[in-house]
Amino acid sequence: MPDSDTVLSALEAGVLRLTLNRPDKLNAFNEEMHLALRAGFERARSDDDVRAVMLTGAGRGFSAGQDLGDRDPRKGGAPDLGRTIETFYNPLLRLIRSLEKPVVCAVNGVAAGAGANIAFACDITLAARSARFIQAFAKIGLVPDSGGTWSLPRLVGEARAKALAMTAEPLDAETAASWGLIWRAVDDAALMDEASALAVRLAAGPTRGLGLTKRAIQAAATHSFDEQLDLERDLQREAGRSADYAEGVTAFLDKRNPEFRGR
Repeated sequence: MPDSDTVLSALEAGVLRLTLNRPDKLNAFNEEMHLALRAGFERARSDDDVRAVMLTGAGRGFSAGQDLGDRDPRKGGAPDLGRTIETFYNPLLRLIRSLEKPVVCAVNGVAAGAGANIAFACDITLAARSARFIQAFAKIGLVPDSGGTWSLPRLVGEARAKALAMTAEPLDAETAASWGLIWRAVDDAALMDEASALAVRLAAGPTRGLGLTKRAIQAAATHSFDEQLDLERDLQREAGRSADYAEGVTAFLDKRNPEFRGR
C-alpha cells in the first residue's frame, strides 16, 4: 500500500484490517483516502497471506461519504461527478465485490451516502446499535451511487429503496438488520470484538470455497435458474479439486479439526 495515514492497515491472523482514518471529517472520502483504500483491497487480492478483510472506521463514524469540501461549486464551477465516480468509487466497489475472499464490515457510527453503500457492498456487515445509515444524496440533489441503486432494491425492495433514497431519512441499525440490509446489529461496546472474531473465523476457514460461494451468490442476481444450476456445477467442480476440500473431508474422517490453507 502507498504510505497514507488516511487508511490504517494491519495484517494479523490472516485478516487484513483496513480502518478509514479521517475521524475529524467523519472519515469522508478524499482522493488520498480513495487511493489508499483501493490499494488495501488490491493487496488483499494479490497477497496469499490475506485470507479475509475487515473494514471499519476510526472515531465516532464509519464514513460520511464524499468530502464535500472538495466539491464546493463556488470554487471553480460544477465538478464532473461522473468522472469522480468512474475514477474512484466504481473501481473500489468492483474490487470489493470481485474479491474472492470474505469481506467483513464493522459500521461503528454514521454511514452516509457512499459510506452506507460501501458497507452494503461488503459480504457480511455488522453495525453498532447506535449506527445510522443515510442515503444522503437527496439532500444535495444527487443520485445514490457506489452501487446504491443496485443494492438497495435487491436488499429491501423497490418501495423501501425509493423511500430511503428520496427522503434521506436515517435508518437505525436494528431496522437495517431486520430489513436485510446488514447481517446483525450488536451492542456498541461489542462491535469490534465480534467483527474481529468473525473475520478471524472466516480467515481460518476454507477461503477458496468461500470465495467461490461469494461468486455464485452474486451471479444469481442476473442468472436464470438454469444458468445458476450450471454455475453451481462448474464452481463445485473447481471447489472439489481444491486442497481445502481434501483437507476438510480428511479431517472429518479422521475426527479432527481441519487446517485450511485457502488453496
